[in-house]
This record gives sequence, structure tokens and C-alpha cells, in this order.
Amino acid sequence: MTDQAIRKIVIVGGGTAGWMSAAGLVKLLGTSCRIVLVESAEIGTVGVGEATLPTLPYFNRSLGIDETDFVRATQATFKLGIEFKDWGLVGNRFFHGFSDYGPLVQGRSPYLHWLRLAREFKDMPPLEEWSMTAVMARKQRFLPSFELVPGAGSAYAYGYHFDAGLYAAYLRDYAVRLGVRRVEGMVTTVEQHPETGFITAIKLRDGQRIEGDLFVDCSGFRGLLIEGVYQAGYDDWSAMLPCNSAQAVPCARGEQVTPYTVSTARPAGWTWRIPLQHRTGNGHVYCDGFTSDAEAQRLLLDNLDGEALAEPRQLRFTAGRRRKSWIKNCVAIGLSGGFLEPLESTSINMIENAVGWLVQYFPDRACRPALADEFNRLVSERYEYVRDFIILHYKITGRSDSEFWRYCADMPIPDTLRHQIELFRETGHVMIYDLQGFREASHLAILMGLGVRPRGYDPMAELLDLRQVQAHFWNLRNAIARAVDGMPDHAQFLREHVAAA
Repeated sequence: MTDQAIRKIVIVGGGTAGWMSAAGLVKLLGTSCRIVLVESAEIGTVGVGEATLPTLPYFNRSLGIDETDFVRATQATFKLGIEFKDWGLVGNRFFHGFSDYGPLVQGRSPYLHWLRLAREFKDMPPLEEWSMTAVMARKQRFLPSFELVPGAGSAYAYGYHFDAGLYAAYLRDYAVRLGVRRVEGMVTTVEQHPETGFITAIKLRDGQRIEGDLFVDCSGFRGLLIEGVYQAGYDDWSAMLPCNSAQAVPCARGEQVTPYTVSTARPAGWTWRIPLQHRTGNGHVYCDGFTSDAEAQRLLLDNLDGEALAEPRQLRFTAGRRRKSWIKNCVAIGLSGGFLEPLESTSINMIENAVGWLVQYFPDRACRPALADEFNRLVSERYEYVRDFIILHYKITGRSDSEFWRYCADMPIPDTLRHQIELFRETGHVMIYDLQGFREASHLAILMGLGVRPRGYDPMAELLDLRQVQAHFWNLRNAIARAVDGMPDHAQFLREHVAAA
């Protein structure tokens, strides 16, 4: 190790963000650097999100975690996507699945040819018939695979539903086994170098003083270091993402252990249903300017599948992000860096991104500003891309049955999102800014699910013989159906392969 190498990392805060950071860093650094994580049992974790994107399996694999062991330990089930109910219009239903719509057709996206067929044939089945995960979800089937399905030419992936507290505990045990030191305590004082402003140590209420070279702030909404010490500032996006409250409650598991999350639009927000092996997670995300907490709680409890297992937990938040997530020798990861509501299960993915970028641009003790600048650029752009994708769900609405939805229809949106919507509406093309984030199939699922139909069509799609294109789609649809029919039921797969003790 060089004289300038980071010798000690101090992570302030546990929960999912803290232990994902600890696990990722200790896996990379091993014993070459000491890692200390400070957390206090007095500070609860937020944990509203118990669902993930299909990126978490890759994160776990990078740590060498056995999937079966992880699923059992966290009471997890599998997630093929999200079923949306009453979004756009009351009675509307669509599915955002973790799969494409089949292979390219003569170098063009298959949905462009589907648009042509839908124009020519009024009885053309919906595009979801060509989504492997949508068909699997409808039939309650599941089989873990990241490979092309034989004969279907369609790839699919999956995420998880799990107990976030159990996942944090699972990663804690993993990280501690590899050498991370856990310290129980409440931070009361932060010491800084008088000339550089770098954080040099933290002091705990019991008198312990913990020095470090690099400090990772996983302290949640309060941003103990990034905001409390460095006043990073916060970009408030509540004008475009008006939901600012949530209530979460577990209930007894229902009969259906669905391989997907359910999101149902409500008069002032939306509710979620997330099935786990031992219970069902439920929540209501809403704007308290359009409903009362009492009414929000009544709506949540009235729509549970089973008996509530606790009192609803109240949460408050402001959608947005820190203006900088890395300042000097402090890096904010998780809620300390920003928060976007859990509509598309992006919170854990944002932690994955930040941990990955910290590893990629890992500093020495000089913590050169150029590294921080690049990290901040990547994090800021990712927040903006995810922000736009979530706003899309609200902005395109035909609902006028409540003041909340009328506000969403009229609210200002970023120019980047406006361009995406208008390009699709006029030409059928999907513009993707973030090639590492939500891809074409995801945008299609939301745009078309909310009722946007392009006025124009891709002229290149008109060059192929119509009957040949029709035959391709019918063959692909039949191949998907056969593949799905050969899969086990999701609940059966859980019982036979990954049931928790």
C-alpha cells in the first residue's frame, strides 16, 4: 500500500444502505483497509421498499452470495414486474415486466412492427402478449432464468420481494464475517481538519472517538455528515412529485403469493402490495395536501388481504436529491443522498449504483475533487433519469376524479421528459437518455399502459411483407405460451426450492 492509501473507512448508519456499502467495500478491499460501521438501535430504518429491480441478483452474485440461502434468510419471493391498477383511468390495468417484447425484426424494435399490425388488424392482441414476464405473471408461473427462452427468442429477468430488515441483517453478518467492525452508538460530534475541512473523526455519546480517512454517510434523510457538516443543499422536486407521505403496514399473507408487485392508484396517491413468504407488505404513498393522514390510513387498512400485524407506520419525505453526494472525504449513499418514492422500487438500485461508482472511483486519502465531480455527475444524472420515469406515471393521466389527479395532469415537467413523451406520441420512437437504467421495454409498458398511442409510424416497418410480420408475431406468441405453460407455479417453486425455515 502507498502512503496515501485509504487505511480506514467509517460508515455512519446501518440499514440497507449502510450494510450494502459495507459488504461491497469489504468484498473489494478485504483486509487491506479497516472498515467500521456505526449504527444505533435508537434510530429506526425507513424500510418502505421491500421490492427490487432485477439488478439486485447481480449485486448479490458479485458478493458471492448463494441465492437460495439469501431467499430463505430474507423470506423472499420473486418479482417479475409490477401490475398497475387504475393508473391513467379507473378500471385500467397494465403490467410493467422485466422482459423485452421479443427479438429485433429486421433490425427494428418489435413494437414498431406491432404498431403496424395493430393499425391493420383491429383484433390484434395487446403488446403484453409478447412480454414473457407479463404472461408468466398472469399465469402465476416462475422459473429463474437469465437465458433466452428456447423457441421464444425472449429474455427475461427478475427481482425480489423481501424483508428489508432481514436483508440488512443478512449483509451485516456477511460483512462482519469478512472483517467489518460494527459499533453500536449515537454520533454526537464530528471533527474536521482545521485547514482542509476533511472529516477526521466522529465522537459517540458514550465517549468513543473513531478516526477515519473516508466517511460514508448512510444516516438517512437527515444526512448527518453530507448535510449536517457540509451543507450540501437539496434540490426539492415536490412540485413534480407531489407525494410526500407514506404509511406502511404488514398483514397476514393472503392466498396468492404473486410473482409481482401490485400498485393501485388512489384519489391522492397509490397503494402497494408486496407478497413475502411469511407476510404481505402494504403501504399507501400520498400527498398530505390532498388527503388527511386519517383518511389515508383508513384507505390502507380497508384494502388489506389479511389481518394487520402492526399499527401503520407514518413516514414523511420530500422528493429530491442532494446537490452533491461526495464532498471532500465524505460520500453520501442511500437516503442521505436523496429520495424518490418507491413506485418503481428504485431506492435499493440507487444504493447499488452509488456503491458501484464509489468502488470504480475509489480515492486515496487526497480524495481528489475530480473523482468527486465524476461521482456527483453520475449520481445526479441517475436521480434525474429515475425522477422523469416516475413523473411519467403521474403526468399521463385521464383521471379527473380528484384534485390530486387534476394537479398531476397540469403540473410542470422537465423538458427532457416532455421530449420523450412528444417523440413517442408523434413518431412511435422511444428516446432513452439513461442506457444503464430503465430501457425501451419499460418506457413502452408505461406509455402504452397509460393509453398513449403514436400518431405516426416508423416507415421502415412498412417495408416488410405484412403477412410475414404477422406470422412472426403469432409464432413468437405461441412459443412464449408454451414456455410459460412448462414452468411451475410461483408458490410451488417457493415451497419446493427456497422455502424459509
